[in-house]
Amino acid sequence: MNQHPSAKTPVWKLIFGRIFALWALVLFVVTMIPAVLFYLYCFLLNDPAKARWHRHVSRVWMWIYLHLIGCPLRVKGKEHFEKNTNYVVICNHNSLMDVPVSTPFMPRANKTIAKKSFAKIPLFGWIYTFGSVLVDRKSDESRRRSYEEMKKMLSIGLDMVIYPEGTRNRSTDPLKSFYDGAFKLAVDTGKPVLPAVLFHTKEVLPANLFFYLMPHHLEMHFLPPVPSIGKTTATLKEELFKLMWKYYEENRP
Repeated sequence: MNQHPSAKTPVWKLIFGRIFALWALVLFVVTMIPAVLFYLYCFLLNDPAKARWHRHVSRVWMWIYLHLIGCPLRVKGKEHFEKNTNYVVICNHNSLMDVPVSTPFMPRANKTIAKKSFAKIPLFGWIYTFGSVLVDRKSDESRRRSYEEMKKMLSIGLDMVIYPEGTRNRSTDPLKSFYDGAFKLAVDTGKPVLPAVLFHTKEVLPANLFFYLMPHHLEMHFLPPVPSIGKTTATLKEELFKLMWKYYEENRP
């Protein structure tokens, strides 16, 4: 029988992690309030200008926040983003920390696919909505509309950021199996897929521990884009899965 993750963590670390989680939560709210004032400008903009402004504000806010909680971010491989094309960007998904790390620190404006339910959170819901294509996964109609919206975002020059594992990877493997959506989107639009591999978010905000945060530096590595033209959804998905698995295995501590 697998041991509960909290049973494997020293008591002192659990206590510190929960105290620090409270500190991080307070800082999140305190830093979000002034940030909201700048996000309000999004109400006056349409995409892609709205996505660009959202990313600028998010980057400043998250840079300050991540340093205050002891989680500075290092980004590697930005040169893989070419000026004359845009991408379906896929990220591995280990933690709730992945979203505030990935979207703001992409080299350019983007949208991410996101749960519609989070948009109901006061104040934060505005920020969340401005930077996302929302979907209710329980609704076939919502999934259809969100798919068309993602194609529209790609057609106006934005990148689409997607977590093909769907939910957080709670295992010790580098990746969970991928869903088809990101790769179908790439094949249907002819856009290349650009992989991004996140490191250490699992150590900062583990999916298997409740109300726990541990300071640690973070990394996001962009890999060379993979063309989608002439490939099926299945072959593209398999190619990207193997590529990201291999890179994670070779580069994780």
